[in-house]
Amino acid sequence: MDFLLASIVDGLLLGFVYGIAAMGLTLIWGVMNVINLAHGPIIALGMFGVYLIFTGLGLNPYIGIVLVAVLGLLLGMLIYYVAVHRVINAPHLSTLLATFSINMIIIGLGTAVFSASPRNIDFSLGSMTLGPITLLGSRVVAAIASMLITGGLYAFLYKTRQGRYIRAVANNRDAAELMGVPSTKILALSFGLGTMLAAVAGALIATFFPFTILAGGVYELKSFVIGVLGGLGNPVGALFGGLILGVLEGIIPTFMPTTWVPVLEFVLFVLILLVRPQGIFGAKK
Repeated sequence: MDFLLASIVDGLLLGFVYGIAAMGLTLIWGVMNVINLAHGPIIALGMFGVYLIFTGLGLNPYIGIVLVAVLGLLLGMLIYYVAVHRVINAPHLSTLLATFSINMIIIGLGTAVFSASPRNIDFSLGSMTLGPITLLGSRVVAAIASMLITGGLYAFLYKTRQGRYIRAVANNRDAAELMGVPSTKILALSFGLGTMLAAVAGALIATFFPFTILAGGVYELKSFVIGVLGGLGNPVGALFGGLILGVLEGIIPTFMPTTWVPVLEFVLFVLILLVRPQGIFGAKK
């Protein structure tokens, strides 16, 4: 029971970060109905971004995460204008191919520059022990940061003019344009925010797991599972979906080999699609 409790707590801490990663994917889908297949490589870029800031500039990795967030926002807006804007009204296959092309470009350039060798950030915040539970400082900080980011995103979407514009474009782009909303800029901002969330999630993951330029693919798949759990188009629901997946990843290895974890995750993915395709929490309008 002690091991199970510790695994659940550890899974919850990871789940917060998973939720942030999925939040970026579901935000883009909810606003513009685009499935971003470059999501995984962007997570990997966030990992390498904080790694290079830490090793090259010698800055604290948590300061580096702030820089990664800014760069992620700008990168996302650039990707939108270069690759997505031209096909935003085209069939879904066109947007899939556009984002998949960005996926392959990032992986190709990243492999050429960084190779596929694993890297890690040699930085520790220590640990604390509460009874049978040992909490790693880096995971606690990542969970707290994820909650703050979620709160910040919610406040931005519901308390600011730009956030209201994003929700208006998500509900009815044509009507929003008739009311004077600059939809192109808002779509670019939305894609930038989704990319920023993915990059920040990658940066947080890099503080406690080794990574390669290909590591983002695993978290992209998890983001799809979480998005379906929480409801595609519901960014806040993605956080709860992340917590559910994190707890499952904590519980499953206590009863069976860890190789079963991805199998059961995708069984859950299929079941949710069959039983409740709008997700547990439903899509937000």
